Amino acid sequence: MTTVQTDTDTDSKNQTDLERGRDAELKALAEQAGRDLEDASALEILQWAVDAFGKQFCVTSSMEDAVVAHLASRARPGVDVVFLDTGYHFEETIGTRDAVEAVMDVNVITLTPRQTVAEQDAEYGPKLHDRNPDLCCALRKVKPLEAGLTKYSAWATGLRRDESPTRANTPVVGWDEKRRKVKISPIARWTQDDVDAYVTEHGVLTNPLLMDGYASVGCAPCTRRVLEGEDARAGRWAGRAKTECGLHG
Repeated sequence: MTTVQTDTDTDSKNQTDLERGRDAELKALAEQAGRDLEDASALEILQWAVDAFGKQFCVTSSMEDAVVAHLASRARPGVDVVFLDTGYHFEETIGTRDAVEAVMDVNVITLTPRQTVAEQDAEYGPKLHDRNPDLCCALRKVKPLEAGLTKYSAWATGLRRDESPTRANTPVVGWDEKRRKVKISPIARWTQDDVDAYVTEHGVLTNPLLMDGYASVGCAPCTRRVLEGEDARAGRWAGRAKTECGLHG
């Protein structure tokens, strides 16, 4: 049998080769930056990201607080801040997003899932978050973020190593294999005391729920207040083995 490669096949192969080459370069850049910037300040890390990626860099925020968004706005005024509106957020979280958009020098971009909560209930049944939280997170968080990050080469998060054992090895700059992008965690080395000090010094907006017993704020059905002695993530999917929504692993 003779196989004839069409122009379309050739173009597709060339495109794939280009993407692989680009990914290899970005991965090498991320890994080198992770080593070089390990001891750099959060602002220095974000300035590196802005200088390296320009408008192809964005910040993601759950609106638990606006610390990373505030830091990024100092490095690049008007920086894109991406927020996932899952349809299950606390009113306080939506209010924090609106306040950040109103008072900070950032461009808030709200991403929404393909389906409304009612449409998802009609297809999968009510309270999917109770029956299959991984699928619910995939539909309402992971897939919308992947679509929303398409135009960016790098994104910043507020991950910190002290939040939970699963985040203990978070690099300040690393390679996001799932999305094939550079992932920046400028406050990875910070403690909660560092966050609190920055909030106080700069008057940064925080979610009111943090003053009401919540140490980590996610979707309302899957988030509870933390008990004394628990780590900051203990209130997420309490009673389940699940510790992450899928955005970070």
